[in-house]
Amino acid sequence: MDELKQVLGIAVLCAGVLGMGSAWGQAAPAAASGTKTAVPPLRLQSLAPDTLADPFPPVNPKYFTADSPTVATVDSYLHRVLGYDTNRIWRVIAIQKTAAEGVSKVTALVSEKVANAKVQQAVFFVLPDGKHLIADMQSGVLPFGADPYAAARATLQAKADGPFEGSAAKDLMLVEFADLECPHCKEAQPTMKRLAEDFPKARLVYQNFPLTQIHPFAFKAAAYGVCVANKSNAAFFAYVQAVYDTQSQLTETAANDTLKAAATKAGADAAAVEACAATNETKQAVEASIKLAAELGVEQTPMLAVNGRLIPLVGVPYETLKEIIIFQAGLDGVSATAPVLLDTGK
Repeated sequence: MDELKQVLGIAVLCAGVLGMGSAWGQAAPAAASGTKTAVPPLRLQSLAPDTLADPFPPVNPKYFTADSPTVATVDSYLHRVLGYDTNRIWRVIAIQKTAAEGVSKVTALVSEKVANAKVQQAVFFVLPDGKHLIADMQSGVLPFGADPYAAARATLQAKADGPFEGSAAKDLMLVEFADLECPHCKEAQPTMKRLAEDFPKARLVYQNFPLTQIHPFAFKAAAYGVCVANKSNAAFFAYVQAVYDTQSQLTETAANDTLKAAATKAGADAAAVEACAATNETKQAVEASIKLAAELGVEQTPMLAVNGRLIPLVGVPYETLKEIIIFQAGLDGVSATAPVLLDTGK
């Protein structure tokens, strides 16, 4: 379930729930007199016909003490997060008030449509705005709601202005936040190339996110890239590949020559690019891309935003990544593999 935790982005624990113990098939304690009407055990994906028993305990209304969010909202959220896997099932079993005013604790059980599948517990806290959740210190603040990625999608459509490949349209945007000095970003490039081949309708955008605290030459490399992109999108991606190919040479003594060589290999005038990279306008363009990453909650590279849904590009199997993209496109009314007009760049 490590993969589940990575794509879900919330805590997934193997533990007893709310004092029910580990006997998942047992009936929950009866609700006390005067409690709310029983909450239906919503589960958007039904059990397989050969499954021997419902793996989840019955829903007990005593564990639904918060007015917000509703079970329907949580179920919609889980569907958007987990629904790419048609073998996944879940049940919302608690939405509780907490000592913090307006903060609700949500508990759901997650399993698979097979007999004797392991049941795991997802716990998170919905914040008073109803639009964000916190699961643990590592995950931080994450989007929440019946359509949790809609706001980020709109932001990317408006502000993700980096060089791109593929579709001229913005219906399906795969936005890569990357750092040219980041070894994992280099490792992720074959994945991005496969995505470009498998999703001809997608607009694959590169957004600079130099991690300047740990990569001293990343900002300059990004600035050079901004200037190379003035020639064409194709030149930019050739520059990116050239930088990754010589990434080990981004050192105190060799970085400048390495970046100029990459610009030359991309067909740009290295001297002009060097001068352009030093301008305030170019630096502001890089800063704007960093600001966009922060606005979306991007904290690491390489990160892929699939119509607003953030997914690490390292650690998630490629087939899972494809399933998520197809599923998210479907939710957004986009046919992920339909033919489209391609844009050849500037």
